[in-house]
Amino acid sequence: MKIATYNVNGVNGRLPVLLRWLEEARPDVVCLQELKAPQEKFPEAAIAAAGYHAVWHGQKSWNGVAILSRAGVPVETRRGLPGDPDDLASRYIEAAVDGVLVAGLYLPNGNPRPGPKFDYKLAWFDRLIAHAADLVASGAPVILAGDFNVMPTERDVYKPERWIDDALFAPEVRAAFFRLLDQGWTDALRTMHPDETIYTFWDYFRNAYARNAGLRIDHLLLSPSIAGRLKAADVDRHVRGWEKSSDHAPVWIDLA
Repeated sequence: MKIATYNVNGVNGRLPVLLRWLEEARPDVVCLQELKAPQEKFPEAAIAAAGYHAVWHGQKSWNGVAILSRAGVPVETRRGLPGDPDDLASRYIEAAVDGVLVAGLYLPNGNPRPGPKFDYKLAWFDRLIAHAADLVASGAPVILAGDFNVMPTERDVYKPERWIDDALFAPEVRAAFFRLLDQGWTDALRTMHPDETIYTFWDYFRNAYARNAGLRIDHLLLSPSIAGRLKAADVDRHVRGWEKSSDHAPVWIDLA
């Protein structure tokens, strides 16, 4: 079972890139972030023509998450994190697919720091940690996949000294990521590539992709009951080099 996460950075504007990658990579399940489309503007017909069922949580101009599946119809179990009924941002969706619970998320950026956006990021992370604890306690096979907007360690960022004041590399945010892992989650990409420089995002500016001046901010985390099935994990880095591509590349895992 091949499961991927991809911050598509505008599902309609970059639909040709998404469809090209789906045809090439043939993942069984994909979590998408930053749809940047209202609910009614999701390209359901084009996704279906590519062989995928979909559930999605859209939002005009911003955010938006989806789960695509060619391993059966995804059965949505939750949209939105519990803990704040006033939070209307489309950042979390969860569905059962072929015996696995897949949670797709888009964690807030949090910049500028300090400030209300950073406070929101930390509060959202706390809500995610609380919900993730319940998922682990359930004993179900769960995958948390998406754009976490955090580089966990200095290995995960080009020139870390330049990011010290950024919300993606803030000590509080990195600590929250490891509080999450301490529940028993496995960081799939780092587990399979423990010592490599491996990135998932390259800015559009300063020729970042060509220089490999990247960040690792897209993660797939496996609950204890499914971690033993991990066979492979990697980044489809070349997709970032396609014309009109997202500034993220797809990240995937292969499960036995």
